[in-house]
Amino acid sequence: MTIQSINVRNQFRGTIKEIIEGPVLSEVDVTTPSGIVTSVITTRSVRELDLKPGREVIAFVKSTEVSIATL
Repeated sequence: MTIQSINVRNQFRGTIKEIIEGPVLSEVDVTTPSGIVTSVITTRSVRELDLKPGREVIAFVKSTEVSIATL
């Protein structure tokens, strides 16, 4: 599968800042020009994708609901 074939409109290019690995799930913090995006993915995926701090990645965000609050 190529990146062009993924149907996700919200894409954030960034660099992995930190990975907090757990036995099953891991948190991956990605620094983007708009701020930090955090993803919770399987630890197996972290290893298979060879994710490490400093690596450039694209965070794809797909949601069925987006909430907005006033400031």
